[in-house]
Amino acid sequence: LLIADEPTSALDVTVQLDVLNILDKLVAERGMGLIFISHDLRLVSSFCDRVIVMYDGKVVEQLKASELRDARHPYTRELLAAFEPKPRQGQADADAGTKQLLRIDNVTAGYGAMRADGLPLIRAVDSVSLVVEKGRNLGVIGESGCGKSTLARVIAGIHPAAAGDIVFDGKDLQRAARKRSQDQLREMQIVFQYADTALNPAKPVEDIIARPLAFYHRLDRQARSRRVDE
Repeated sequence: LLIADEPTSALDVTVQLDVLNILDKLVAERGMGLIFISHDLRLVSSFCDRVIVMYDGKVVEQLKASELRDARHPYTRELLAAFEPKPRQGQADADAGTKQLLRIDNVTAGYGAMRADGLPLIRAVDSVSLVVEKGRNLGVIGESGCGKSTLARVIAGIHPAAAGDIVFDGKDLQRAARKRSQDQLREMQIVFQYADTALNPAKPVEDIIARPLAFYHRLDRQARSRRVDE
């Protein structure tokens, strides 16, 4: 599973298209699942198979990209009024035999003090449920501050959920990444919106690239060096 948090927001149109084509190819060839987070409904509708729309921490709409023009929620209708998206063609209708890769049920997460019921005082994600199928792209749409990035971090285990269940490839996931197995960590990755700020300026680029090769793929020093050079 790849979670992409607005990975193309700082790119020009031609590079943006190249990145989307690469992601689409990887999803199809490897049978991956992709969660593509964006505020750009036009982009998501042309690239993703299904779309969920978030507003104020909640999922207010969940539908196929080809059905966006039939959206009912006022916020989605407001987004649609800004432009007419061109829905993705070809893979919009999932086969009946499509297998689930990720399912989250009634997930809640937030910030601030914890209440007596174990839920956060400020809910950034409120009882959200969704499904990602193998070989399919799911777009997550919503305005700034609606909970999209928090949802991504919750799924990746960076920001543990306060409630709800996460099932990945048929197995229950611990809410916190530090409690997940090494295989689970390797098989679910996240691309941050501003990836350059996630790099440690005190570390050489070679070390940053080599670390996941050692941690996830257990390559020895010589093999890591060759792979980094590539």
